[in-house]
Amino acid sequence: MKKEHVLITGASSGIGLEIAKIFAGKGFSLVLVARRERKLKKVSQSLTSEYGVNVDYLSADLEMPSTPNEIYGFCHSKEYFVSILVNNAGYALPDAFHNTPMEAEEKFLRVLGISVIALSKLFLKDMIKAKRGKIMMISSVAAFTPPSSIQTLYGPIKTFINRFSEGLNLSYNSYGITSTSVCPGYTITNFHTASGVQAEMDRVPSFMKKEAYRIAEEAVEATLRGDKECVPTKTYKVIVFLLKLLPHWLFPLFSKRLAPGRYDKK
Repeated sequence: MKKEHVLITGASSGIGLEIAKIFAGKGFSLVLVARRERKLKKVSQSLTSEYGVNVDYLSADLEMPSTPNEIYGFCHSKEYFVSILVNNAGYALPDAFHNTPMEAEEKFLRVLGISVIALSKLFLKDMIKAKRGKIMMISSVAAFTPPSSIQTLYGPIKTFINRFSEGLNLSYNSYGITSTSVCPGYTITNFHTASGVQAEMDRVPSFMKKEAYRIAEEAVEATLRGDKECVPTKTYKVIVFLLKLLPHWLFPLFSKRLAPGRYDKK
């Protein structure tokens, strides 16, 4: 009998790490995926020691086209049944669209989009056979906002992730499979520093910056319930509610105060 696991990409830090801690605390066995092998090993050992669960890991780069198959093959060879797939890995591009090399755009789309499709497609087959499974996709509040003058592709790819998640629900709910798109706002992690957009984050009002563990808590509970969409924290629930009501041309008029940098960097 295959051993049931939660697989989390981008699991070595930030929201991904907090999600791993919460699932470990609930007794789930884990497969952690990220690029930094030394960090992954340390995190895996720490989680095993603290929570007494089985934690395996694979160092892999989702920028590479072969990586989703490598991840699936790793799990298959260990006889792991991934009952919960967490597509969390991601980053942002710091430069204006016209200054970003096409190669960088393609890698960005592969990590945030194509790898999500590939991993979902691969692990769905096993979920269908088992007639159960859950997929979590870390999207963003940016999926609901008007386009910005920087990170031009970030909002559109997150909008795609939401629609993709909706499509999976429509197609596979009858098999006992649910997909949850999680849409956090500004979250305090190393994401902004690693992506080269920390200056933008520093200018955001403090009430809009949320701790990663709060995002992870709501994300995990929503996924386990089978919710289709999760917007963590009351602050962003209100913001997204307003975004869905207001005309897009109106929101940028006051967005510069709430999200400085998104509309004024050329």
